[in-house]
Amino acid sequence: MRACLFIAGGLVLYHHSLSCQTSPPPSSLELRLRSIAAAHHGQVAFYAEDLKTHETVALAPDTPVQTASVIKLAILYEALEQVRAGRVHLEDKIALNAAEQVQGSGVLLLFDTPLSLSFKDVLTMMVVMSDNTATNLAIDHLGLEDIQNRIVSLGLTDTWLYKRVFTPVPPGVVMPPDYKQFGLGKTTARQMTTLMKRIVLCDLAEPGRPALPGDEALCRTALKMLHLQFYRTGIPRYLDGMPGAAGDSIANKTGALDAVRNDVAAISTQNGLVLLSVFTFNNSDRSWTQDQEAELTIAKIAQAIVQTWSPKGLAPWPESGKPPADSAK
Repeated sequence: MRACLFIAGGLVLYHHSLSCQTSPPPSSLELRLRSIAAAHHGQVAFYAEDLKTHETVALAPDTPVQTASVIKLAILYEALEQVRAGRVHLEDKIALNAAEQVQGSGVLLLFDTPLSLSFKDVLTMMVVMSDNTATNLAIDHLGLEDIQNRIVSLGLTDTWLYKRVFTPVPPGVVMPPDYKQFGLGKTTARQMTTLMKRIVLCDLAEPGRPALPGDEALCRTALKMLHLQFYRTGIPRYLDGMPGAAGDSIANKTGALDAVRNDVAAISTQNGLVLLSVFTFNNSDRSWTQDQEAELTIAKIAQAIVQTWSPKGLAPWPESGKPPADSAK
């Protein structure tokens, strides 16, 4: 079986078939996605993969973009690896002091201090509420250098966590030349999909090494956090109302800045799991309203892909926490 690549209007699609022929006319999905991206007042990059059929659709999937808070997925992944290795534990106690409370998303900024939190509590707040204070506590507990080294070890060469949230660069630290362009972090739509895929498939073992007995339970803990994502105006906006949608059908992490809206998700459908990363940037609409244009653009892209790949709608998350065997190949 051969993998065939077709390019149409900037969209890149891969199909697995017995033979590859010349590029076919654009499909209805291609035309729909092309129209959605063209109508957006800003720039759009996305990458989607059907884990069952291995079909993908993408627009500018390898363009480096600002992560905003979706880089917190890399912190979550490193937490899984360090817990797995016994270097840290979900039950570890972490002290929150007033000096560590930072602005932006989340609620820990509002809490009285000092406060004792478990590491699991910190990760939950980082993912569910995108809490910036919790994010910095997690970075400190895991080590910024260790998080970035893990990203590099995964081959995610265009993904980077530059520093703690809303804190200055420490004196004497030399930042990469593109730090000022991307801020907190950078990535690509393809690479962030790869990271989400590793969490979804519980791909924690190094190549050639077996999984550990506690891996599946550990990944279920992380997925539960992602299922409980508080911000649902992007990818989940229209999908939550599709037939078969359940409280755990979508696992996602969002990110937002004035001119940036991002969402990265794993979606359980009637036809299997679908991965989707959507990044919008240089957006003209810089408001923070419920119907902000970029949020609607992300929602329309997700709706178009899921309606095409799974016309019957969504499904509860697979009971095992992993997709069927043929989806993981």
